[in-house]
Amino acid sequence: MSATALAGAGALALVGAVVLVGCSGSDGSDASAKDLAVSGAYIPQPVSADMAAGFLTISNPGSSQDELTSVTSDDGDITMHETNGGTMEEVSRLTVPAHGQLVFKSGANHLMFDKLKRKPEQGQTITVELHFAQSDPVVVKMPVKSATYVPKTGH
Repeated sequence: MSATALAGAGALALVGAVVLVGCSGSDGSDASAKDLAVSGAYIPQPVSADMAAGFLTISNPGSSQDELTSVTSDDGDITMHETNGGTMEEVSRLTVPAHGQLVFKSGANHLMFDKLKRKPEQGQTITVELHFAQSDPVVVKMPVKSATYVPKTGH
């Protein structure tokens, strides 16, 4: 990915809307450890027709950590990235801490949408499915906001 594309993806980070989705573990053991909630999901309207960034927060009120292992969508390929010291790196899993949150925001963890089948336009939504090591998948509708939208949650 070029520095220009990275800068564009970072600039697109100014967006947010709340989507709450619950998820329970399928094995019935310590269900509270696997009840995840998603909030603040959004995609800034991208400048590119086939690439976009996505942001959200996954909350885990349970007593056991989980891991986000992948994100899928019928609208294109999605990879998970973290940014450390200004360097973006693709990762295969991210921890959702017990009694904590996994936050995707500008300059840190984020989703990268690639090979999109259509350019997301403001007012549309992209549906994604979050896959976890322990919890059932969570379906999230990510609204597309203006490229200059600033979320109240700060991400």
